[in-house]
Amino acid sequence: MDHDHNFKSLILDYAAQALAFFAPEEAIDLASARITPLRQEQLKERLGERFRELDVPLLVEWPDGRREAVVFVLEEETTASRFNIHRLAHYCLDIAELVGTDRVVPVVIFLGRSSTAPQELHLGGQRHRYLSFRYLACSLAELSAGQYFETDNLVARLNLPNMAHRPEERVEVYAWALRGLRELETDPERQAKYLDFIDIYAALDNTERAEFAARYPEEVQLVSSFAQRFTEQGLQQGQKQGEAAMLLRLLARKFGPAAAEAHRPRIEAADAETLLTWSERILDAATPEDIFRPE
Repeated sequence: MDHDHNFKSLILDYAAQALAFFAPEEAIDLASARITPLRQEQLKERLGERFRELDVPLLVEWPDGRREAVVFVLEEETTASRFNIHRLAHYCLDIAELVGTDRVVPVVIFLGRSSTAPQELHLGGQRHRYLSFRYLACSLAELSAGQYFETDNLVARLNLPNMAHRPEERVEVYAWALRGLRELETDPERQAKYLDFIDIYAALDNTERAEFAARYPEEVQLVSSFAQRFTEQGLQQGQKQGEAAMLLRLLARKFGPAAAEAHRPRIEAADAETLLTWSERILDAATPEDIFRPE
């Protein structure tokens, strides 16, 4: 399972709420702040092999100048044993040099417990310590899901299945996560995207899904509406692909395979209504250009 990409999308889509949840000690007065991801291309060019694409560096700026800009570096670790504090320290120093700031906040999101992960890094000799490094840790498995059932922070609600709860609470936790998605996100595309996020981490079995269906009718309706919509979209997409394939075959038969291949990208990118118009024109067209002429 690609946890890194799941959390990268979550952080980029809901940056302010992610910082407020994962790094509350430093995420102060974000209402007036401008939050922008640092450009991946620039980081890769400057940092070379040290660049790790799945880290999420966010530049937080206050346009009125009340606070100096700060860079948050967030990364996700599924298990504490995989965490490399030296790599994170190296990366933060690289980012600080690249951006020209000493205001960098490293944040590590642990899906499991973080007790076995090193908390600090110190470099020095017998008499002096020359470098000290630590980070903010958010261990989701050590947070109580029940404390976040009614929070208005969508990032927290979506992560309810990753938090600590008893086995018999799994269905309730799933329902509260879905309720948060329904109440706090109005964009249908994002609702669909994060319905999948919740499902992945909740991982209910068939018995639990039956219990969920019996106990939470409103949330069941949300899930059902998405299932219906994606079924309809799939049928429409299948119809469009069939029309495109038919037009390509007709084009190849009338003007040769080379003409069909030349126009394939345009045909495959067209909507269903446009494909129908072009298919009707092919009967009378003297050249391929006659088919694709503007209205």
